[in-house]
Amino acid sequence: MSCARRAATNPTWSFHTSSAWVTKPKGLEALETADAVFAALAHPARRQILLSVHYRGTANAGEIARRFECSWPTTSRHLATLVTSGLLNVSRQGRTRVYSTNADLLRGLLAQWSEYFE
Repeated sequence: MSCARRAATNPTWSFHTSSAWVTKPKGLEALETADAVFAALAHPARRQILLSVHYRGTANAGEIARRFECSWPTTSRHLATLVTSGLLNVSRQGRTRVYSTNADLLRGLLAQWSEYFE
């Protein structure tokens, strides 16, 4: 039986098309968020960037790049990963991108995960 037929006959079965999930089992979105956050935190440079922005309150891309020894393209990729995961928020002030942390996301995720181990 094809994935499409399974998805049509069983709403908890999902498959991925080129652009979107046809159906999502309950809780899959939360797991995807957790995966993105944990993947973003897996690299030491991204953890350092996140902590640096958190302690400063906000930082623009240039300030972040100057603080770390990575090249600009590498820093830019790290920032994009942190923004995509939801750990960093980005806003524009003129031509400057200003980053701030989304500490609530991380706190909520850690609280949710700690429940599994109680």
